[in-house]
Amino acid sequence: MPRKQKKTKPLICVFCEGESEVAYANFLQHEFQNNFVIKSRKMTSTRLFEETKLLFQKNATYRNSIDSIDEIWFFFDVEDYNLLTPSSQDENVLRWNQRLQIIRELRKLRKKPGVTVRLLMTSGCVEYWFLLHFESSSPSCVTSPDKENIISNLKKYIPSYEKAHVSSIEQIAKNYSTAESNSRKVLDNLSHSQGLPKLTASSTIRDEDERNQWLCTHCKTFSTVHEAISFLQNFLRKRA
Repeated sequence: MPRKQKKTKPLICVFCEGESEVAYANFLQHEFQNNFVIKSRKMTSTRLFEETKLLFQKNATYRNSIDSIDEIWFFFDVEDYNLLTPSSQDENVLRWNQRLQIIRELRKLRKKPGVTVRLLMTSGCVEYWFLLHFESSSPSCVTSPDKENIISNLKKYIPSYEKAHVSSIEQIAKNYSTAESNSRKVLDNLSHSQGLPKLTASSTIRDEDERNQWLCTHCKTFSTVHEAISFLQNFLRKRA
């Protein structure tokens, strides 16, 4: 029987809402390929979490590789579901609770240590995260005109940009260090001015879930994709 090879690079599985997110994740794989294996997969945008759960339940490739997976990332947009589906019930809280249940189940797929699940969220549209690669701003990202305005502003920097346009997204992604700084400032401002729970070095998974619930239900302009960038960069610093 062949001797099992020791895994030398952390394995990250990224489940993406759209092709633009896949293109960005693929850039990260190329950028950090010497130290990480980052595998991305596009899912159905409206069933991102549900389909991922089913993959680990029914797909042998994923089910049998759970011991090798270091992190699971969800790369998606956060919408104001109360606007999309008006009702007496708070749709934002309902959606978050459904997703949190799946997140908790994924964490328990492996024991000691459990699986790390990281949420790469951007309010409204991924183009806001892209815009942060060039400027520090927090425009409204709720309505269709809001999103069109963000795309228009992004095209001032990258005129060729279109959704899922790989070369344009690669050009944007090269400025990820600027985006990491700008996005972190936006979250810091929400903590100082709006009451967003702030994560610290001593924060627990429960603290992270509470912070993410706040972001998913308060419909403010933000992105947490920079936390994935910080994770990758900090890992390299520790190994240096």
